[in-house]
Amino acid sequence: MNSIRNKVQLIGNLGNNPEIINLESGKKLAKFSLATNESYTNASGQKIDKVEWHNLVAWGKTCDIIEKYLTKGKEVAIEGKLTSRSYETKEGEKRYITEVVVNELLLLAGK
Repeated sequence: MNSIRNKVQLIGNLGNNPEIINLESGKKLAKFSLATNESYTNASGQKIDKVEWHNLVAWGKTCDIIEKYLTKGKEVAIEGKLTSRSYETKEGEKRYITEVVVNELLLLAGK
């Protein structure tokens, strides 16, 4: 049961081309956004389409796959874990961000 305490599964489309960052340590990081879509009918019978945006990051071999195969608009299924972190802007403001750290990725058939 411990393995499902922090697990995220999403299917969606990339909102942009992944940003690949080569760190001084030699590690590689992929950062990208994923849009998930949801439709429902409200109380007055009107169909509502809702888009949620998710910030994703990946390391290692997963990053290599993302760099090679993913581009804006591609549909993917991902599995990972939710993380939160803070950082400071150039102006000295403290900001907080929640991201999904991707550990598995499945390319889906495109449109």
